[in-house]
Amino acid sequence: MTDPIDPGFYDRADSFIHVANEHCSQIGRGKVSASFMYGMARFSAWVSACGFESAEQMREAKPETVEYFTQQFRAMLEENLEDYMGNFNEYMKRK
Repeated sequence: MTDPIDPGFYDRADSFIHVANEHCSQIGRGKVSASFMYGMARFSAWVSACGFESAEQMREAKPETVEYFTQQFRAMLEENLEDYMGNFNEYMKRK
């Protein structure tokens, strides 16, 4: 992944992760992850819709929109998996 466009990028991401971690104290992390992904998908659909003048325009661009968000998520997931693999012992210290 390329460097973030703005200096608040990681701070915003960390704030979302913090909220997810709070939810993990009440319910399993798999369920929190599913809700987090659904929320991101819903927000991404809204962001996309803001760029169109009609549902038809949005419908026509759907394949490219899905490809863009899928590609971005995949790149970010791969980057973070590599980070965890490279720092596994440090990140996953057991209490």
